[in-house]
Amino acid sequence: MGATGATGNALLHSLLALGAPLRALTRTPHKPIPGVAGAHRPTPEVRYADATDPHSLHTAFEGASQLFLAMANSPAQAELETRVIDIAADSGVEHIVKVSAPAAEPDSPVAVSRGHHAVEEHLRTLGMKHTILHPYAFMQNLLRLAPAVAQGALLGAMGEAPCNYVDCRDIGDVAAAALTRPGIAGGTYTLSGPEAVSHPELARRLAVLTGHRVRYVNLTPDELRDDLIHRAHMPAWLADHVTEIQQLAIARPETPTGTVSHILGRPPRTLDAFLHEHRDHFRR
Repeated sequence: MGATGATGNALLHSLLALGAPLRALTRTPHKPIPGVAGAHRPTPEVRYADATDPHSLHTAFEGASQLFLAMANSPAQAELETRVIDIAADSGVEHIVKVSAPAAEPDSPVAVSRGHHAVEEHLRTLGMKHTILHPYAFMQNLLRLAPAVAQGALLGAMGEAPCNYVDCRDIGDVAAAALTRPGIAGGTYTLSGPEAVSHPELARRLAVLTGHRVRYVNLTPDELRDDLIHRAHMPAWLADHVTEIQQLAIARPETPTGTVSHILGRPPRTLDAFLHEHRDHFRR
């Protein structure tokens, strides 16, 4: 579920590469799924599914034994994911792989993470087999910073705090392992890349990559929130989320995990490799 999203689409490609039987669920089945149309491999079955439409979920889950659940963050996320899980259980799904968050705790300072915790608890209450993925910040989300970087600025409210990043393609590969390797299914896995990088260091690397000056501008949390709302046009809840995540990184300094290597038998993709792959996005 979420075949057009960052992690869902990455998983789709991982499963196609493995030749695993799958069904791609999307709210826009009439649109091509990124990276699938025209590929030299079988086209997956695609069905309409919308978490706000229970009938679509019953139809989408028909005959399925496992479900990958990754939904975009929103104030209604916990309610919608709980509905999806209940309908999946009622439809005969036996195993759910859910994308959650590292700080999924009942008293987390991050509101979205408190919602993830509630969904995880619901899964435990149901007694369904489930695998929980706790990925850190997606490298792919750094592409949203490209307009500001092109103007020579990287804004944040993290000071020198290190931040873990993970490539969504590694999340997809781990999710595929959980869906196809019984020995992996049923665990809780915290996922990161091989290093934690501060915003000042990220700005330095972007400057080297692009060949123009990129400076890190450290704001107060309130200043960052206001900038995200008024300049980036984020809804208030999302600006709160970004600010909360950055403040959590200060309160709980992040360090890399070896989970990706342990499960996949290879090192995780690096931040430098990702930035180099997408260097044209950051250039003026």
